[in-house]
Amino acid sequence: MLSILPIVVFAAAMIFAGIRDLTTMTIPNWLTLGLALAFFITAPLVGVPLSEIALHASAGLALLLVGMAAFAMGWIGGGDAKFVAAASLWVGWGQALPYLLVASIFGGVLTLLILFYRNMPLPGFLFRVNWIARLHDRKEGVPYGLALAAAGLIIFPDTDVFRMVISLG
Repeated sequence: MLSILPIVVFAAAMIFAGIRDLTTMTIPNWLTLGLALAFFITAPLVGVPLSEIALHASAGLALLLVGMAAFAMGWIGGGDAKFVAAASLWVGWGQALPYLLVASIFGGVLTLLILFYRNMPLPGFLFRVNWIARLHDRKEGVPYGLALAAAGLIIFPDTDVFRMVISLG
């Protein structure tokens, strides 16, 4: 059972981040840092060579820089920029492009759904539910962390880290 712990940790972090971003429009730094740290603990334990760990780290750094640029342009939130970098540590260069593609598609669909939702009248009792009212507010952003998390869950089984964890079980 311990052999699948890294998969459970990754999945739990993705689910928690997605729900947290949806309901609060934030992804906590402790979650992002924990996800990054968990990669650096997991990778050597499951046999990822140091050279491959360095490549995963370079993917995380590159996507942190891309995320920071997207944040600077107002396209995503700061938590999203850090979260995509931490998730990219786990997917590495081998799955970075599919991860970003799936996240972009999910993010586009999510944005369209939220725009549609914001154009519908909201029943009065729902305005008392803070996160529902916030999602309905046209001045608010889109919880893109939800798309990043869903993409991570879909892509992760295709990663080398996932396969190495499974091979230990």
